[in-house]
Amino acid sequence: MKLFLITALTMMAFASNSVLNRMALDGGHIDPSSFAAVRIVAGVIALGLMLAIRREKLPLWEKSRILGALSLAAYMIGFSLAYESLDAGLGALILFGVVQVALFIYGAISGTAPTKRELVGASIAFIGLLIALWPSEDSETTLVCTALMVVAGLGWAAYTLAGRGAQSPLASTAANFVLAMPLLLFLLIGQTLDVSFTGIALAVLAGAITSGMGYALWYSILPQMNPSTAAVVQLSVPIIAIVAGAVLLGEVISITVIVAAGFVVGGIGLAVTKRSVQADHT
Repeated sequence: MKLFLITALTMMAFASNSVLNRMALDGGHIDPSSFAAVRIVAGVIALGLMLAIRREKLPLWEKSRILGALSLAAYMIGFSLAYESLDAGLGALILFGVVQVALFIYGAISGTAPTKRELVGASIAFIGLLIALWPSEDSETTLVCTALMVVAGLGWAAYTLAGRGAQSPLASTAANFVLAMPLLLFLLIGQTLDVSFTGIALAVLAGAITSGMGYALWYSILPQMNPSTAAVVQLSVPIIAIVAGAVLLGEVISITVIVAAGFVVGGIGLAVTKRSVQADHT
């Protein structure tokens, strides 16, 4: 029951990141680069305070730290810039669709050969991604933002893989944030900043709570899940974001988004549940 509640809280935090980012940018409260920078600085401060309270050391030099920091930076940069035009729900759908397809491909390459069920499910999910990624009437702006969200998805997939062996979830998350921060702050060089109190408040909330604490929770529960379960639970994030975007931001849930979500969620759900377990009996 405890694992279920922590997992549900974590998924809501992930979905909230999409809603907060889109709320800040669409409302004209802050520019994308400033949002990303404030978000990660707030995360570093919040996580640093938590570490100080718990008297834990900051593990900056662990082997997995390079992958963790670089993938976190790629995710945050792509994520913030993409929401300049993407709706919260559509962005989350693209993000987690790419994440799950990437994790599936990684598992197929590094592990056992995929079953027919997995191949069919992955193919269905990929079709859903193509539907979501299909250029719209605003094709030039949307295409760029879609590509940025794909980069964010690949970054989050790598970040998830880097966190599987984390000894201290909170300390590992804090170290990743500290090392990724210079890359995010680099975004501000030469940028015209456009910030307001509301924009900063939304970025701080996203950085300190839904990102910093959310990612620490994610790292803490990853060791208790098999890859299939970790993939399935993340499928709830786009659905939460789509509903929250409609309720809180007045976003229209189009037929395209509904169809794409059905293909992505259904396909990946098919691929990662009731796997054919082989071998151990060879």
